[in-house]
Amino acid sequence: MARHAGPLLEMNGITKRFPGVLALDRVDLAVRRGEVHLLLGENGAGKSTLMKILSGACQKDEGDIFLDGRPIEIRSPFHARTLGISMIYQELNLVPNLTVAENIFLGREPSRGGFVLRRRMEGDARRLLRRMQADIAPDALAKDLPVAQQQLVEICRALSLDSKVIVMDEPTSPLTERETTALFRLIRSLKASGVSVIYITHRLEEARLVGDTVTVLRDGRRVGGAPARSLSNERLVRMMVGRTLSQVFPALGRPRPGAVLDVKGLARAGVFGPVSFSLAPGEILGVAGLIGSGRTELARSLIGADPRTAGTIAIGGRAVRIASPRDARRAGLCLLPEDRKAQGLVLGLPVVQNVSLASLERLSRFGFLRLGAERREVQGLVDRLRIRTPSLEQLVRNLSGGNQQKVVLARWLAVEPRILIFDEPTRGIDVGARFEVYKLITALARQGVGIVLVSSDLLEVLGLSHRVAVMRGGRIAAILPRKSANPERVMRLAMGLTREGVRKGHGPSRSAPDGAART
Repeated sequence: MARHAGPLLEMNGITKRFPGVLALDRVDLAVRRGEVHLLLGENGAGKSTLMKILSGACQKDEGDIFLDGRPIEIRSPFHARTLGISMIYQELNLVPNLTVAENIFLGREPSRGGFVLRRRMEGDARRLLRRMQADIAPDALAKDLPVAQQQLVEICRALSLDSKVIVMDEPTSPLTERETTALFRLIRSLKASGVSVIYITHRLEEARLVGDTVTVLRDGRRVGGAPARSLSNERLVRMMVGRTLSQVFPALGRPRPGAVLDVKGLARAGVFGPVSFSLAPGEILGVAGLIGSGRTELARSLIGADPRTAGTIAIGGRAVRIASPRDARRAGLCLLPEDRKAQGLVLGLPVVQNVSLASLERLSRFGFLRLGAERREVQGLVDRLRIRTPSLEQLVRNLSGGNQQKVVLARWLAVEPRILIFDEPTRGIDVGARFEVYKLITALARQGVGIVLVSSDLLEVLGLSHRVAVMRGGRIAAILPRKSANPERVMRLAMGLTREGVRKGHGPSRSAPDGAART
């Protein structure tokens, strides 16, 4: 029984080397039974490598691992699962053409006489889905599910293994608020039953909601750890990136007179609208709202990616007809989509081709691409945005999330846009890379580019915006000047707890730009 007095899991002196890179340098991690242990750090800090070693996907070079006080050598992911260690990756690993139940019990299907007991399997899957409050049919194909529901299926698969330790890598990134609440409730239930959870996140606000203990990695080393409640966001940021929280949001410039974008009565039947707002040159208009409020749908309709059924758009005082993203680009309106991998990048192409995609017509002569001009322009943008890549020939899929986002931005900067729409600009990006993206956004605004910033991170919206448009039910409930926008007021508007700014029979209020202000 003495072996139960110590941590359930110990990783001592873990070291991992890749060619030319020391990924982990004598890292220690101790996880108690029935606790949620937060593992924090920037991209590249070593979190994923450490967890791959724990889950058997990668072999350590040095160090020791103990489970329940006993030394273990984890040979493979299958071996890790037999030991009671499961990992839910941020990149989903479902088999698209199998059903939900088949994915949950893949390789462990209940059977009798060589035949799968399908009814029993679907019943077991239904019970697991019910624990997650997930309205998903066990016989639905995985490929037909949205990303958020696929993530819930991954979590159910880990639950079905009766694991002692479950690693969750950014589990809430695709989830709605309702699904996130259900996940947190499930985590508390797992804790109560003695299961330990290692929780990786870039969302600092989740730390005090779910975490008991924090370990912070930086540059492959453990830089500290403490009870989650004892660490402020200020201290966490300083530990992760060596900067203070006050440095995260750069100071804003002052918007210029006039309107670079004027939207009136924009609507898509049954989806959102009517929506009306204006945007000044150099202004950052934040768009806040709960999941399903119509933020992304509005952004996509603005650039013609989705059809609209009503409304007008004027750019620089002139009405424009935007029926496709090409029309939008030619008018000077560009979108950085929320799913950069699926909608913003060609992952199998190198940096140079991803950046030049929107400029091929200008970079060509007599139908032939001028390769020298292409490389010079792309290299200039790579230098300007400080994109970290070994070369212009590096495949985009091999870059970090922050650098992938910069590649999408570089593509649109090449066409000199007048308006940029950022939809979830820092999703899946660590704190340090976020600061770089924030600096780029504010620098573009100072140059006179109008910015529409759509984000589910409320602190991000409040920290970067001159005005905040709050959406609810497909409409703008109010547009708040920066000085009067605060988390409580925005959330009350987003949840419909106030009719502020909306009068019966009239559209939402439209506040004037608030000018420069520091966070």
